[in-house]
Amino acid sequence: MPSAYCPNLPAGCYSTAILLFTKVWGPKDKINQPATEQVWFYEMQQDGYSLDDKRTKQEGYGDLQDIVTKYQTRNPKIHTDRTQKCFFVSRKDIEAEDYDLSLSRYKEDVFEEVNYEAPGVILDRLLQAEVGEIGDEDLTKVTTGIVRELLDLRELIG
Repeated sequence: MPSAYCPNLPAGCYSTAILLFTKVWGPKDKINQPATEQVWFYEMQQDGYSLDDKRTKQEGYGDLQDIVTKYQTRNPKIHTDRTQKCFFVSRKDIEAEDYDLSLSRYKEDVFEEVNYEAPGVILDRLLQAEVGEIGDEDLTKVTTGIVRELLDLRELIG
């Protein structure tokens, strides 16, 4: 199935996207039907060079080899999960977005819930790391330094 190809490149690269179009029908068919029914997106995170102003070569190829491999094995019937690194978007979905090819328009971000310890628990652990196993009675005698700051913070949060 003919498709366009649109990997987004990471910040620091000169281009923001690569588009490849495939001519598949004769001159008359160009008028009657669009050649591209699916657009393949790939979220490129690393091009193999550092993102600083020196752009030095990093170990490996970045995502470039993976793009080539995935492009050669792409399948619009299988690669539809928009939470993955690469996926297809239908022409109709792109038309509905006024032909905007921004990855962020179609990519679905997955957020993982992170549970943090209560601030009091963290402060107690920090205090223990600073002073060891000292009772609250001895801690009240501390008047300066990081331990005093941690104690004041612990009082603030209850």
